[in-house]
Amino acid sequence: MRVYDFRSDTVTKPTPVMRRAMAEAEVGDDVYGEDPTINRLEARAAELLGKESALFVTSGTMGNLLAVLASCERGAEVIMGRQGHTFLHEAGGVSVLGGVSMHTVPNQADGSLALEDLQAALRDPSDFHEPVSRMVILENTQNACGGQALSPEYSDKVGAFARQNGLLLHIDGARIFNAAAALGVPAAELARSADSITFCLSKGLCCPVGSVLCGSRGMIAKARRLRKMLGGGMRQAGILAAAGLIALDTMIDRLEEDHRRARLLAEGLRTVPGLRIDKGTPYTNMVYLVLEPDVRADAAEIVSLLKERGVLIGDTGKRTFRLVTHHDIDDEALEVCVQEFSRVMRSL
Repeated sequence: MRVYDFRSDTVTKPTPVMRRAMAEAEVGDDVYGEDPTINRLEARAAELLGKESALFVTSGTMGNLLAVLASCERGAEVIMGRQGHTFLHEAGGVSVLGGVSMHTVPNQADGSLALEDLQAALRDPSDFHEPVSRMVILENTQNACGGQALSPEYSDKVGAFARQNGLLLHIDGARIFNAAAALGVPAAELARSADSITFCLSKGLCCPVGSVLCGSRGMIAKARRLRKMLGGGMRQAGILAAAGLIALDTMIDRLEEDHRRARLLAEGLRTVPGLRIDKGTPYTNMVYLVLEPDVRADAAEIVSLLKERGVLIGDTGKRTFRLVTHHDIDDEALEVCVQEFSRVMRSL
């Protein structure tokens, strides 16, 4: 039985072209700076995001952590959304490992952080009772708010706010290329006001492993030392970087296909009794669903029933789901998903 996996775009498999490139990759010792394929990937990533330098890291979580560690001293504070990935899903690393506290503010419905909330979150630098505000973190696309894309104009406003108040701006851009596709702008425009930005290679771009942190030469030099401290110094990792180069050349432009399929999926699921599209989705490649009040089953039960039928989805709460389209989801997968969801809901 074929399995159709809508849980996340992290489940994508490397393409045949990527596998060949990985097998044939020119490699060296990256800790010595001698892996030519990693060096090419980092240069290409910095160019695409409009930054001076870049660093290949194992994951977006590591990239976000390094951005904070390289820019914030222990006892500092970073301001971020309550629904941000760094706050919710990165094991508290900036606090546990960095000694940096997290000050959360509400995410607006569109995923943004209101400037007045950022202003209210600022600490008084003259008061030694308080931590020092050092950084603002945005997420683009904003996963928990439905995969919404933050505009370059909004990011510019936050960047200006940060500079006016002596702060840095970091963007968790795990899906920044999805945001760029949705808005019809180059990714560099979305990153232009950020001091640093991460993006993920192993989500919609289909690579098996890795993210890239981009920023100034000085910040990346610090991050490289810290990456070693965290155990992230890799040796002949050009085998992984080779897939990243293929992704940056061939996978970015096709992300709109994932968005198109997300729209088709939402249209189909709207016809299923007992389900309601949530958060106004899809904005990019994510469809959020909520169970109507008269449905007696909970989300976990429905997830289990769908799994038996070869459809994998994720529950995000007791009565909510998330489905994500990606390279390995085709039109057949959409049809099967809607059909099996209909059968399961009718069986309850």
